[in-house]
Amino acid sequence: MTPLAPDVPARASPASAGDARRVDVLVVGGGQAGLAAGYHLHRLARDAARGRGGTAPSVAILDAAEAPGGSWRHYWDSLALFSPAETSSLPGWRMPAWPGPGTPSADHVVAYLTEYERRYELPVHRPVTVLEVADAPDGGFAVRTDRGDWHARAVISATGTWSRPFRPHLPGVGEFAGRLLHTVDYRRAEDFTGQRVLVVGGGNSGAQIAADLTRTARSLVWATRRPPRWMPDDVDGAALFRAATARVRSLAGGPEAEGVGALGDIVVLPPVRRARDAGLLEARPMPERLTADGAVWADGTHEPLDAVVWCTGFRPALGHLRPLGLTRHGDVPATADAPPTASADRPGLFLLGYGDWCGPASATLVGVGGPARATVAAATEHLRAAT
Repeated sequence: MTPLAPDVPARASPASAGDARRVDVLVVGGGQAGLAAGYHLHRLARDAARGRGGTAPSVAILDAAEAPGGSWRHYWDSLALFSPAETSSLPGWRMPAWPGPGTPSADHVVAYLTEYERRYELPVHRPVTVLEVADAPDGGFAVRTDRGDWHARAVISATGTWSRPFRPHLPGVGEFAGRLLHTVDYRRAEDFTGQRVLVVGGGNSGAQIAADLTRTARSLVWATRRPPRWMPDDVDGAALFRAATARVRSLAGGPEAEGVGALGDIVVLPPVRRARDAGLLEARPMPERLTADGAVWADGTHEPLDAVVWCTGFRPALGHLRPLGLTRHGDVPATADAPPTASADRPGLFLLGYGDWCGPASATLVGVGGPARATVAAATEHLRAAT
């Protein structure tokens, strides 16, 4: 794909109007989903500058982080992508080739996202924490932040899940004297050298962190709710994206297709494969409870522990939308059929990049571009209709 010329930025928000800065489209979150939306808004500005497509909407992207990179800045040191750089890119500009062995590191992704933001001169304001999004009297949105108020005619929420880790309750957790960590806290295996560690969680993060810890831990117990479901060794992120997309299309009336779940739960990256094949990743059932110095299983087995790492996933970080009183389906707001990012309750509100419920593979680098494009198109149509 030929990249767009990076010389036409998305039209930044104008100066303050009244007590709040006013903008047509406000993107909340400057990680991969927010940047993908910013790119498609950038295209509107480019077309307007060339005399095509009319006036582009004014845009601002508010990001709580101190620097670019989204959640990729916080992943553990040994994390690697599931796919090569060429199949792990946001729209418009392909990720530069990875010079090292295997697939790109998290640091490589951070560098890519940093340059992506600069390349398209995306109007990112940081650090700005959005505290709440509420209805404005004129039908728009009143947005309160820790650095002043904004008014927007449309809001694209792209805050991800990293800031809302899920920690399950296990009896005895309050008694445990060792360290309790979540994926968000884990950085490197060397921090656990010589320690006895329990890793809880049967997904990719659980398998990868457990494999990492086999290098340094004195003992490792990997606990999962069900036996691990390994994907075929040749499955990578690009294959997952194709499977997710085919599954969503089949649900919409297209040819029947198996989803990602049919492939398994765990991508077998080289470090995971080595640990598994060496017999170091033998999963056990979940323990019944923790004790002051370890964990106890249903058969009475007690394992002494120094640390527990919860690799138990995340929930959408949507607390800023609470004032809108959105209808919920379980833990997520109800969304429309087309695009699946549009709120079912509130015209002009869109939810991007949180998971398959708001677009197939939309929580991935390679998968967020399509939902972002559809979201920007729908937001633009909303602005036209509200004029």
